[in-house]
Amino acid sequence: MLRRELLLVLALSLGASAVAALIRFAGVITRPGGLADQAANLNTSSAPGRPWLDLAWQLFGIATALVPVALVAHLLTREPAAGGSAPGLGLIGFDVRRPRFDLAWGAVVAAGIGGTGLLLYLGAHAAGASLTVVPESLPDVWWKIPVLIASAVQNAVLEEVIVVGYLLRRLGQLGWGPGAALMASSVLRGTYHLYQGLGGFAGNLAMGVIFVWLYRRWGRVMPLVVAHALIDIVAFVGYALLAGRVDWLPTA
Repeated sequence: MLRRELLLVLALSLGASAVAALIRFAGVITRPGGLADQAANLNTSSAPGRPWLDLAWQLFGIATALVPVALVAHLLTREPAAGGSAPGLGLIGFDVRRPRFDLAWGAVVAAGIGGTGLLLYLGAHAAGASLTVVPESLPDVWWKIPVLIASAVQNAVLEEVIVVGYLLRRLGQLGWGPGAALMASSVLRGTYHLYQGLGGFAGNLAMGVIFVWLYRRWGRVMPLVVAHALIDIVAFVGYALLAGRVDWLPTA
């Protein structure tokens, strides 16, 4: 039952994203031109020229992307809490019991991985191993920055709850060893980022290894959510503010 449950959760969320990214990557590498000449567009307009309808679609997309997290929360409530953990998502440390710890370490991790990730992306792009990542192409309207921040938080919650907390818990219950579970989580993270090219795969694979190690050390997924959210907020909002204004940032 646990194996079927895990496969269904992944099929409804990031497992499906990984398959889609593989198919998309196959299309990219078989298209004329190098990877750096092609673009991966994130946070695009869903209704160009109609800002209120566009906002409705943006909020709908963010909300529905979090449904697998709600499903995981429901599934985890069926397990007894232990060691002072709260039930449900509290079993993987997705709660607000240690806000100072979560925020402080999340910021530290974001600074280290975010800076390194940017350098890796720029290097991979210059070497032709990465597509041009366009973090946002939303219209210049009042809700642009709030939606970008909400999208970043959604990404962080979805990925860290499912690919770290839930996946490692279920793989452990299924008898997987620590090394195999670490590789499964990290390879999955790298694979659903293949839409960015080989640089995106390698960078997120390394990030996955670090995040699994930190999760096992802390027993909490919340610092990783904070770190991931901060990384994406800086990427999304930073691109919105800097694209076309600095010469070192690749643009489509």
